[in-house]
Amino acid sequence: MTTLIPHWIRGAEASGTSGRTAPVHNPATGEQTAEVALASTDDVATAVASAKEAAIAWRESSLSRRSAVLFAFRQLLHERTDELAAIITAEHGKVLSDAAGEIARGLENVEFATGVPNLLKGGFSEQASTGVDVYSMRQPLGVVAGITPFNFPAMVPLWMCANAIACGNAFVLKPSEKDPSAANWIARLWQEAGLPDGVFTVVHGDKEAVDALLTHPDVSAISFVGSTPIAKYIYETGTSHGKRVQALGGAKNHALVLPDADLDMAADALVSAAYGAAGERCMALSVAVAVGDIGDELVAKVAQRLPGLRVGDGAAEGTDMGPLITAEHRDKVRGYIDAGEAAGATLVADGRTGDHPQGGYFLGTTLLDHVTPEMTVYTDEIFGPVLSVVRVETYEEGLELINSNQYANGTAIFTRDGGAARAFQHDVHVGMVGINVPIPVPVAYYSFGGWKDSLFGDTHMYGPEGINFYTRGKVVTQRWPDPATSTIDLGFPRTR
Repeated sequence: MTTLIPHWIRGAEASGTSGRTAPVHNPATGEQTAEVALASTDDVATAVASAKEAAIAWRESSLSRRSAVLFAFRQLLHERTDELAAIITAEHGKVLSDAAGEIARGLENVEFATGVPNLLKGGFSEQASTGVDVYSMRQPLGVVAGITPFNFPAMVPLWMCANAIACGNAFVLKPSEKDPSAANWIARLWQEAGLPDGVFTVVHGDKEAVDALLTHPDVSAISFVGSTPIAKYIYETGTSHGKRVQALGGAKNHALVLPDADLDMAADALVSAAYGAAGERCMALSVAVAVGDIGDELVAKVAQRLPGLRVGDGAAEGTDMGPLITAEHRDKVRGYIDAGEAAGATLVADGRTGDHPQGGYFLGTTLLDHVTPEMTVYTDEIFGPVLSVVRVETYEEGLELINSNQYANGTAIFTRDGGAARAFQHDVHVGMVGINVPIPVPVAYYSFGGWKDSLFGDTHMYGPEGINFYTRGKVVTQRWPDPATSTIDLGFPRTR
């Protein structure tokens, strides 16, 4: 009998009322391993009601208590990383070391949130006017929700929930139904760390659950990471229902490789950033922009490194790249390779061929040269192990190529010229920039997010902007005058 993965409501498993489920597969074998419950609108209402009740008491908890729970959660997560990594690999497919790396980056966000007593310090101005003091504070929103993607089933939820909970909110997580078990594991860990029941809730589901969260009057804010069309829908629907929304969309991340770059280092970086996690990363480098006459040498160096990559079960020792998440997604990526070849791109390495393991959703590494901006392999977010090489004559041409792209999530430049690097980081219209760093995901005490069609809303995720997103500012102006001096004054208040 197939195992059912339930919701997590009021600190316990809940099967829900919809009667609907979705299959969960191991993408390395193609075998169904479980079913996940899909929430109805009523299930979401129950979850939000539980979170709303829990949020009242949690808001009143001291900053010291919140910090203590976060420290306990951090320690448990650190000690049991291998356990969670195995769950991620079994349902997502990424190799164990990559899963552990994902958890480590999520752990950084928990560590940042443990400093909540300092993060929520307000300001105070004595004697702003005669006998008048002014001070500011930040207060929680109440119930907030996160809708997270399949490619980072632990890290992205931790981007959201650590700050949200630290700030005194109750958090409702709607993870991807493709790899849902990590969310329930995290819920149990929060409980073990001492978080009161209802402060962290998990509802599994599809569009019905998403729409129920977007329209529920007791959900104050929505955080989302996923594709651009869905991010736009989340933003428009959530804001039209009066919610604060941060919605991170898709990407087409470029690496600009200048003629003076160390090409061996650049090739190592391109291979690592393009093919890690089978390319299923919003920060993957999917376009290499070769400047000047280095194209042939750069392509050759990247190609030389590909035969050494081992594609297989992410749980097997020595595997470098696992499968894609579903058979449908594998076939979609394959279709992009077909289209690139038909459009005239040079197929240097073909991931459609080779001795791939049977039964799973595998593709090998694909390298396309002489890609042009009108090809779909360039214009679309492929989200697979495909690296396209575009050749340009000058730095200025490469910069214009990047700046004219609809996406503006991440980019990188490879050079030994500090002046060129400084000019690039100043002039490029992209939210996250790496200088000789291929995947410039900010550390937890900065904030993550792109520009243009890679972000809907004004607030980036986690770090200082995350604290602001999950709180509201309030300013208090006070005085304690002698009642004997009280008079009526209809004039506008002055400070001097």
